Amino acid sequence: MYSTELVVPMKAQLIENGFKEFTTADDVDRHLKNHKGTSLMVINSVCGCAAGTCRPGVLLSLEKSVKKPDNLTTVFAGFDTEATQKAREYTLPFPPSSPSIALFKDGDLVHMVERHHIEGRSAEMIADHLEDVYKEFC
Repeated sequence: MYSTELVVPMKAQLIENGFKEFTTADDVDRHLKNHKGTSLMVINSVCGCAAGTCRPGVLLSLEKSVKKPDNLTTVFAGFDTEATQKAREYTLPFPPSSPSIALFKDGDLVHMVERHHIEGRSAEMIADHLEDVYKEFC
């Protein structure tokens, strides 16, 4: 489990840009069970690729795209353990991966960006990819 001092600024980058944070399994269930519309969920992390490309790429995608998800949500791996575990149940059959980015439509997972799709890619590449995903599903 990571320290609060380490995690809070990393959470803030998304929360201050309109993301609703989930800290419990019930938060995740309440949002995704019987959900209508689209929800982007970032499984946030302390790793370098989360800070260097994942979070900036997600934020850039929302800035650039005409079509956007209805809801922006996040859980933090290694900190909000219960919420992250529940989020990962919703992202099956994909294995646990953080950071990662999931798009849900009407409560169903429709697109997943795993860590190996984030590592080694620029924020711009991630943003461009997500922009295409929003065009298709949002």
